[in-house]
Amino acid sequence: MRCTQQALALGLTLATLFVLTGCGSSDQEELQQWMTAQRNATRPKIAPLQAPTKFTPQTYGQEGSVEPFSKQKLVQALKRDSSQATANAALITPELSRRKEPLEATPLDTVAMVGSLTKAGQPVALVRVDNLVYQVRVGNYLGQNYGRITAVTEASVVLREIVQDAAGEWTERPATLQLLEETK
Repeated sequence: MRCTQQALALGLTLATLFVLTGCGSSDQEELQQWMTAQRNATRPKIAPLQAPTKFTPQTYGQEGSVEPFSKQKLVQALKRDSSQATANAALITPELSRRKEPLEATPLDTVAMVGSLTKAGQPVALVRVDNLVYQVRVGNYLGQNYGRITAVTEASVVLREIVQDAAGEWTERPATLQLLEETK
């Protein structure tokens, strides 16, 4: 009986081994075949390079005019720049030499016009800054960009500001404060 049990156990072990070997090898072969087929089907698509364009040198056809890198051209450019600098300096110099007013420390977008009145025949605007109300007239300064008040009406304050543009040039630009209407 012992011999039969050993033979039976050996037979079962061999049968299990054959079954597992048969299953494993066929799945492995199918997987390898599929991967080979996918690898062969996938081809990279590379666009061909374009031929370089041929360079053809051009001759300088402006012999009679001023050369672009000559001293004469440089002198003309410096004169033009100095005249612009003089105009810019004339615009900003008086602003730099005068005494600043208190409302010039406040950005213009934080100032609100809340009313207007007439004092001694002159229009006066009431502006609110940080919950304080100030009286301003034509000639007063307002905002951080050298904003001088040029007109006061019942509904607005018109200013002339001096600002630097992207090139560093000082230019004038108009600004307006509209009357703030409270909703209740």
